[in-house]
Amino acid sequence: MEKRKLTELIVEHKEKTLSGDNYIVRDSLSDAQKILNQKEIHIISGVRRCGKSTLMRLLMGQLIEKGVKKQNLLYLNFEDDRFAEFTTADFQPLYEAFLEVESPVGRKYFFLDEIQNLPGWHRWVNRLYEFEDIKLFITGSNSSILGGEAGTLLTGRNRIMELYPFSFMEFLRANDLSVKDRDFLITEKRAGIARLFNDYLVFGGFPEVVKSQDTSLLQEYFRDIIFRDVVTRYSVRNVREIRELALYLASNLSCMSSYKKLRDVISVNSLTTVKNYIGYFEDVYLFFAAGLFDYSLKRQMYNPSKIYCVDHAIASSIAFKFSEDLGRTIENIVFIELKRRGFEVYYWKDKKGRECDFLIKKGMTITEAVQVSSNISTMDTRDREITGAIAAAEEFGLKEVKILTTEDLGSETVKGINIQYIPIWRWLCSSE
Repeated sequence: MEKRKLTELIVEHKEKTLSGDNYIVRDSLSDAQKILNQKEIHIISGVRRCGKSTLMRLLMGQLIEKGVKKQNLLYLNFEDDRFAEFTTADFQPLYEAFLEVESPVGRKYFFLDEIQNLPGWHRWVNRLYEFEDIKLFITGSNSSILGGEAGTLLTGRNRIMELYPFSFMEFLRANDLSVKDRDFLITEKRAGIARLFNDYLVFGGFPEVVKSQDTSLLQEYFRDIIFRDVVTRYSVRNVREIRELALYLASNLSCMSSYKKLRDVISVNSLTTVKNYIGYFEDVYLFFAAGLFDYSLKRQMYNPSKIYCVDHAIASSIAFKFSEDLGRTIENIVFIELKRRGFEVYYWKDKKGRECDFLIKKGMTITEAVQVSSNISTMDTRDREITGAIAAAEEFGLKEVKILTTEDLGSETVKGINIQYIPIWRWLCSSE
C-alpha cells in the first residue's frame, strides 16, 4: 500500500473514533488503570457487534483523561475494505507513517481492531512488544485468535479479555438507571428494575439493538456471524448444514443435545462434521455447550451437552418456535452471565433423573449449585426444582443452593440445606 494511503487511514480512523461520545461504561473497565499499566498485549475477543471497538474507545478516553497526548494513540480498524491490499510488507511502512504524522513522545498505545484479518499480524505485534515502548490492544471475533503460530509467539505476552453483549447491569446503565443495594428496599425502584428486565428479555444485550430498540438488526447480525465469521473463515462448503444447525440450536436453547441427535437433525453422515460445526460456533462466540459434570471424564464426554446462545434475543430472532418459553430464556441469560463472570459451568443429573441446571467449579471443587425456573408456583414444578437442587447439594457437600425465579425473594431450609429464592433480575444486579 502507498504510504500516503496509510497516513490517511491513520488520521481518519483516529479522528472518527475519538469524535464519538455517550458510550456505556462496560463492567470490563472496573479496573481500567490496572489494564492500562500492564505490559502484556491485551486481546479483547467476543462475538461480532458486542462492543469491542467501543471498549477500545473507552480505554482511549481514559488515557486522554489521564494526560496521554492524542498523538501517542493509534487506532485502526482492519475490517475497513481499504486494507484489502495490505500485506506483511506494509507493517513497517504503517509504523513509519504513524511516527511521521503523529510525532509521538514517550510511551505509545496501539488499538488494533479485528487485526486477525491481516496475514502475519502476530509477528509484527510480537516485534512491537519486544522492541518498542508500546502498549498493545487487539480485538478479534474469534476465540482462536491465538491459534497456531500466533499462540506460540505470543504465549506469556498476552492477556485475554472476553467481552459479551450487555449484561443486565449494563442494560440498566444504557437506560439511565444506576442500581444500588438500597434500591431493592424501595418498591418503586424494584418495580422499575423488574420492568426493565422485561425489556431486556425482548432486546437482549447487543449495544446497537439496545440503543435503537430495533430487533430486526439481530437477523442481520446472525447472517454476518454465519457467513463472515463461520463460512468464510472456516471454508465451510455446505452452507445449508451450518445454517440449519444454528437455527435448530437457537430454537432449542438449554435443551440437551447429543452429537448423534444433531447429526440426524441436519442430515449428515459424520459425527465429526457436527463436532466441527459446534466448535466453529463456540470459536465465534455464537453458541456454547455446557457439559454434564461427572468425575469420570469418559462419562462427561459421552453424555449430551446443553446448548446456549451468546444473546437470548438473537436466538429468539431466528428461532423456529410457536410459543415463548420463558424458562429456557432466563436459563440462557443465567448461563451467559455465569460465563461473563468467568465461572466454569456444568449441568448435573444423577441416575435417578434428578437435575440441577448449573454447577460452578473452582479448581477441583464444586462450590455452588444454581437452579433456574421461571415459575415455581405449582407444586409439581416446585418439588422438581427443590429435589434437584437438594440432590446436587448433598452430592457435593454444599450447605446452600440458589433457585433463581421471576418471583419474590425468600428462603427455607430443607434437609439441613438453605435454599435461597432470588428474583432473576436481582441476582443479575448482584456481584456474586
